[in-house]
Amino acid sequence: MTLLHQPIQIAPEVLNGLPSQESAWLLKGRRLALPGPMIWHEWGHEALDRGASTLVLLHGGSGSWMHWIRNVAPLVADGFHVLAVDLPGFGDSALPEQGGDVDALIEPLHAAWHATWPTLPASKKVSFIGFSFGGMTAALWLAAYPQDAANLILVGSPGLGIQSPHRVPLKGWRHLATEDLQIQAHRHNLLALMLHDERKLDELAMTVHRLNVARDRMPRRRLSGTPIVANALPHIACPVHVIYGEWDALYQGCMSDVEKLFQNLTPRLASWQLVEGAGHWVQFEAPKAFLLALKKTL
Repeated sequence: MTLLHQPIQIAPEVLNGLPSQESAWLLKGRRLALPGPMIWHEWGHEALDRGASTLVLLHGGSGSWMHWIRNVAPLVADGFHVLAVDLPGFGDSALPEQGGDVDALIEPLHAAWHATWPTLPASKKVSFIGFSFGGMTAALWLAAYPQDAANLILVGSPGLGIQSPHRVPLKGWRHLATEDLQIQAHRHNLLALMLHDERKLDELAMTVHRLNVARDRMPRRRLSGTPIVANALPHIACPVHVIYGEWDALYQGCMSDVEKLFQNLTPRLASWQLVEGAGHWVQFEAPKAFLLALKKTL
């Protein structure tokens, strides 16, 4: 499999929403074009020669690698080799050849992983970190191919077969006639699902969300409402760490049930952490607290 290295591509309005030092770190990365086509993003590749651990970041639904926009720079600064994926059907990656939900992503991701970094999957220093839909992806991936990583961190993962008594009311936006109306819908959806504290809905959150949802080519996903991750947990051989925002909208009012499910179904459950004051998009809303929680898993 041919791997093409390209200059990193980050929208100026995204970079402008970050501290200058973080923007500088992000601009040191490179864009990796894989057949598919599939686009991954890489930082800290030179650290591999120093024995650095590799972190593979898998984003959430209707997202892209930018779901991790506030996390990449601190992780690279701490010496990690970071790979942030645009999952098939999202961001700059094409749809998978077959299927339209999370189960269609496992084979192309596994194939790309082994063909492109043939020595990394056998390493004890590889962690898959999946947020939301990306957590579902990572869980299914390692249930099917346990040799591909030595550590799994699930962040705000759905697919547990647990339904919150509080419905998340999202609004459609593509049909709206004006940009102002679309922005109103985006704002509603961010506060309904992604963020707990309205003060954290800044221009960067809106920009990342707006750019992400416009490139979602897999809109009819339904498996997140099933126990697909719960069914995979008993088959995951590596340590499993779980991080949720305290106020994750997916499990409002039933987080204790979520914790019990992981305790009962995960043979190698290594840690369970709640980040106080944060919602579903915990790594964006509380990046410093999230980083502290994440470092306990690595």
